[in-house]
Amino acid sequence: MTCPTTMSAFDLPDRLSPKADPTLIADDERHFTAVAESLGRTITELSDQLAAVLRAPGGAGRAAMERDAEVHRLTGRLRALRRFGLDLCLGRIVPADGTGPLYVGRLGLTDSTGRRLLVDWRSPAAEPFFAATHAHPMGLTSRRRYRWTDGRVSDYWDEVFTPDGLEGHAALDDQSAFIASLGSSRSPRMRDVLATIQADQDAIIRAGSRGALVVDGGPGTGKTVVALHRSAYLVHSDPRLAHRRGGVLFVGPHQPYLDYVADVLPRLGEEGVQTCTLRDLVAEGAGAGPDTDPEAARLKSSAAMVGAVETAVRFYEEPPTEALVLSTPWADVRLTADDWAEAFRVPGPGAPHNEARDRILEELVSILVDKATGTDDGLGYRGGEDEPDAYDVYDHRDRDDHDHRGGDGDGDDDVPAGPLRAWLLKDRELAGALDRAWPLLDAADLVGDLWSVPAYLRMCAPWLTREEVRTLQREDPRAWTVPDLPLLDAARQRLGDPAASLRRRRRESAAAAERERLAGVIEDVLAADQDGEGAVTMLRGRDLRDSLVDGTALPDAAGRDLLAGPFAHVVVDEAQELTDAEWQMLLLRCPSRSFTVVGDRAQARHGFTESWRERLERIGLDRIEVASLSVNYRTPEEVMAEAEPVIRAVLPDANVPASVRSSGVPVGRGTVADLDAVLEAWLAEHAEGTACVIGGPPAGFRETSRVRALTPRLSKGLEFDLVVLIDPDRFGSGTEGAVDRYVAMTRATRRLVVLTTPEPGGHPLSPAGTP
Repeated sequence: MTCPTTMSAFDLPDRLSPKADPTLIADDERHFTAVAESLGRTITELSDQLAAVLRAPGGAGRAAMERDAEVHRLTGRLRALRRFGLDLCLGRIVPADGTGPLYVGRLGLTDSTGRRLLVDWRSPAAEPFFAATHAHPMGLTSRRRYRWTDGRVSDYWDEVFTPDGLEGHAALDDQSAFIASLGSSRSPRMRDVLATIQADQDAIIRAGSRGALVVDGGPGTGKTVVALHRSAYLVHSDPRLAHRRGGVLFVGPHQPYLDYVADVLPRLGEEGVQTCTLRDLVAEGAGAGPDTDPEAARLKSSAAMVGAVETAVRFYEEPPTEALVLSTPWADVRLTADDWAEAFRVPGPGAPHNEARDRILEELVSILVDKATGTDDGLGYRGGEDEPDAYDVYDHRDRDDHDHRGGDGDGDDDVPAGPLRAWLLKDRELAGALDRAWPLLDAADLVGDLWSVPAYLRMCAPWLTREEVRTLQREDPRAWTVPDLPLLDAARQRLGDPAASLRRRRRESAAAAERERLAGVIEDVLAADQDGEGAVTMLRGRDLRDSLVDGTALPDAAGRDLLAGPFAHVVVDEAQELTDAEWQMLLLRCPSRSFTVVGDRAQARHGFTESWRERLERIGLDRIEVASLSVNYRTPEEVMAEAEPVIRAVLPDANVPASVRSSGVPVGRGTVADLDAVLEAWLAEHAEGTACVIGGPPAGFRETSRVRALTPRLSKGLEFDLVVLIDPDRFGSGTEGAVDRYVAMTRATRRLVVLTTPEPGGHPLSPAGTP
């Protein structure tokens, strides 16, 4: 809601009363008044424009598409403006050249005269707001950032880069408000941090989209913040990524993570980015469970195993080696092995198997018609527009392997190309032969056969030993597990849609019906043309008639999979967890190989001994750049002091970030019996914030709106004010156990408590204490 112009935009608490000095905020007050007025006017104008577009006739073809695009644009803009009031404004910068303050917003905004009130945070002009430092002020004298609460400024802080910035324009508490914001209470959704993006993060957000950019950083360094803001920035700044189709795909590690960050992109003014988990890319993903056999999971995790799908499909693309003779009412026609091979080459290597079938059938029919009629193009028709009878002229030739049924060469019994083609397209014998040679395939059946037919798997993956083949066989081949998903995805992408042929025929039938309908309309128009001259005579041209068919009205691929790609850019968070096989799922969807890869080698549950560059080159990426984040804005020093030795024990070169703040609260310890007391004491003392119990909570534990229970794996990417670990030593051994403990510990933004189950006959640990 827009802040009323009669009310001050500032609502500073008494402890910040010096900041309420009119000499410090008067300019802002006047500017916010102009912003409020412009915001109200803009919303009214956009609402009127949208209403006018919706009232206008829908039109057809391109006009309908343009109308829909305009409705989408206006609706999105209105939704973004209505989501905010004055808090569209993030802050202001004062250039040293004397041009006056420049206010930076979530979106750009102008007044009725065209004067710029807010510049979009993604524009080049706004870059110094995020990137300027005392070492590199980027031409600024000062910078101010606002903290908004319920639509009013509850705090602000200034940074001064030159002596000129001190003269009555700055409240000099510098970074104190920023540091305070780091320890503020968390909520079930990721909090808004756009105004506090730091220079190291902003440099990565604004980096170009060519090639693969790796964002490497430990816990709390803002990797997820960078990933989300970079997604919004690239859509805005790179014309290649601005389209609704072929735009940006954002891939998160699990659904709780996507729920947590769901508000971020809309609050950044961007609603066109597709978000998903790897499971969402495959229909079977929702029901897939973990593979209980670690060896089977390891074997499926390689890119080579995904490549076995290609061999599995090619097994069904071998042309017959024997001839086929077909009987028609005009002649017996013969397909040789060479004819089959020629037709099978038509789709080209890698063409979607199921969708290629119609092209092969058409090529087979053309070959047969050409043989029967002796024409160069396989059509016997030579008529023109002045010869409406499509079959009034034929070529023919007598051949030993064709029975022309008494044809004497005088043309009376020549084979008619059109009827022959129509006959062959519907011939059951030809269709049956093609079904056997190039059958329609289902992805689930294909992959299921690998896990149930050992000889088929050995043929498709010859590098596997007999023991490994046995390991991959299972009683229920369709009991899908997570490691199966990349193979199912590869199979579905390679096979294509088995219903594509039916949809194509429906479109062709609908187009024919539409042309027939228009033909009647056009004839009526021509008949009404008294002099037979003028532009209306253009309707006699077939090309123009065909162009009048409304393609948007024809049946299409309803319910197109929005995650099938291709995408111009892919952002993947927690990328250290992806197997080589899972990487293939993303490479299939991004032919440009334009990626933002966000992760932390130290948080890879199954180990990550390579460098990022080595890993990504091995899975098929090139043009790789690596940017590191090394400042921990989230986790207090007290927590990191205990978490660091845990991960260095298994990964000595881990990128463990340095915490920027201390909470003054030591890590608490106790027994599992203390859980209720720890949570009750914390909830009583903190009216806001969230807590999470990580590990196996005791029987009878219940989640609430402020207290969750998660596994270490599902806590990844999230953050909580209080984290309580239950028996962390039982998370597992080796690298996997150490990573789970490290990840769980570093979810805490304020306090960490570790509770353990005492050994029988042992002594209880020191009490957890009160948070």
